[in-house]
Amino acid sequence: MNFLTQPWPWYIAGPLIGLMIPLLLLLGNKAFGISSTLRHICAACLPGNVDFFKYDWKKESWNLVFALGMILGGFFAGYVFKNPNPVHLSDDTMRDLNNLGVKDYSGLIPLDVFNFSSLLTLRGFILMVAGGFMIGFGTRYANGCTSGHAIMGLSNLQWPSLVATCCFFVGGVIMTWFILPYIMHL
Repeated sequence: MNFLTQPWPWYIAGPLIGLMIPLLLLLGNKAFGISSTLRHICAACLPGNVDFFKYDWKKESWNLVFALGMILGGFFAGYVFKNPNPVHLSDDTMRDLNNLGVKDYSGLIPLDVFNFSSLLTLRGFILMVAGGFMIGFGTRYANGCTSGHAIMGLSNLQWPSLVATCCFFVGGVIMTWFILPYIMHL
């Protein structure tokens, strides 16, 4: 049971995720990606004349099953096989987070920042609502999310995915070092 409740090392979890790409391609010529799932759900559930949703979403129904599996896997990992220990972070990271006001390391996300009472603050609104909107808009604008471009696109040697992944990292560095400290002190 300890095997399921403890985090797996990067050299095991990373290759397992990476092996999903050739497995999907070999077994069914399927492209990995989760951000298109919302489009498939909308195409299946929203009757209407929106050109963006007019396609044979049933051919992509495997993606809906994949997304359901991710939700179930997340539930089991978070509740049934929950790691009883706090998330392991380096001392430098904990010092930096403490300087930003993050002191609770008991969950996968910092509860000091991401909770319902913080949602009603300017900081919480920027991080949760505006940040969520920008992630969704950016995913649509870039024609894929970080995992789709970085895992699937780079493994297929896609030039747009290389550009998108580089931009994701540059944006992450700019946000982490130059913008987030100001937002955290709001």
